[in-house]
Amino acid sequence: MKKMIALVGLGFAFVVSSPAFASGQQDKMRGCNKEAKDGGMKGDERKAFMKKCLSKDYTLKANGAAAAATPAVPAEPAAAASTQQGKMKACNADAKGKGLRGEERKTFMSSCLKG
Repeated sequence: MKKMIALVGLGFAFVVSSPAFASGQQDKMRGCNKEAKDGGMKGDERKAFMKKCLSKDYTLKANGAAAAATPAVPAEPAAAASTQQGKMKACNADAKGKGLRGEERKTFMSSCLKG
């Protein structure tokens, strides 16, 4: 029974954490699939190419597949600042620039994120 509980807990942790790491790999997979399709590869040739393409060292070609493999960067920093994540980055940068630590930083971050 203990093994079953541990196995279920481990499975749950894997399922919950995997989407956070998957997007980069999924983007690379899309780019590799596009390159293989554009190259007309099939069978063993495609399998060998996909293995090479999905390796860490391979860089996607610039035929549009690279655009699919890299996430879009916001055109304006102001647009990013309107999101919660953008606000957090801006406030962190301000707090770091001011050299705030401890309670001062906590108070500053709270007021910065509200406004």
